[in-house]
Amino acid sequence: MDFKQAAIFGSYISKDYAEDLFRLLAAYTSISASEAASRLNLHIKTVQDFLKAMAGLGILGKEEVFEKKRPYFRYILNVREISMRVDLSPLFPEGEGSEGPGLRIRERKNAGVRFTTARNNQYISSVAIWQGKGRERTERRINLSIPQGKFLFHLPFPSAECLSINEIMKKAEVDNAHTSEIVDIVEALIDLKVIEREIK
Repeated sequence: MDFKQAAIFGSYISKDYAEDLFRLLAAYTSISASEAASRLNLHIKTVQDFLKAMAGLGILGKEEVFEKKRPYFRYILNVREISMRVDLSPLFPEGEGSEGPGLRIRERKNAGVRFTTARNNQYISSVAIWQGKGRERTERRINLSIPQGKFLFHLPFPSAECLSINEIMKKAEVDNAHTSEIVDIVEALIDLKVIEREIK
């Protein structure tokens, strides 16, 4: 399953009527939504949504039948066991083909941000950004990992020349193993207009 499919499955399998529906599906050769709904005293739309979702995941099969020229679906349980295995590989950074570590950046001028340093004054512990205007202003606070904090401690000032992410990481003595989390916070702070990228 991919993440989207796992989310669909998880949302339906957690329903308090899920076990009863699967018990019916296991007992019947095939069953319609109206039959299952009346048997369990559930709203037919609730059952239709459940059966449709399970069919979409391949857990159920369905066949269209006609009764008095009116078509409807009958559902068949395809499996005796469901194992949820979620593929997280698409969530990992691609690395190649993106600017990533080569992106040249610096702090944006008048960003309206507050960097809070850790007690030892060796890295940034959090970033606070004010969003909105007037009474609608709210503070968005982001707590940083230590590698992210060391990186931002060495972020070039608005008046300084841009440096690449790689260059700042070397300056901050941040190991390359933390590259993906550094790129993540940089991209987030670019979106929040705290960091600006060099325009070529």
